[in-house]
Amino acid sequence: MAREKDLIGPVTVVFKTSNRSNAQTKMKTFRNRSVDEVLTEKVPGIPDNAVLLEVGIGSKFEQLWKIKYKIN
Repeated sequence: MAREKDLIGPVTVVFKTSNRSNAQTKMKTFRNRSVDEVLTEKVPGIPDNAVLLEVGIGSKFEQLWKIKYKIN
């Protein structure tokens, strides 16, 4: 039987690098981590002082949020 993590799609996170109004908005997609790991543990690529704006499970969020937040 497959592990639960294998059954779920990629986890996409949109975050700001700090709580300042002019902070850069970035997006990171994790294909090998569960949403619980991303939200509770320190993961590489997301700073400790980052402000999480959106978290989604599935590949469709990556395209939607690139347009919404104007991320290249």
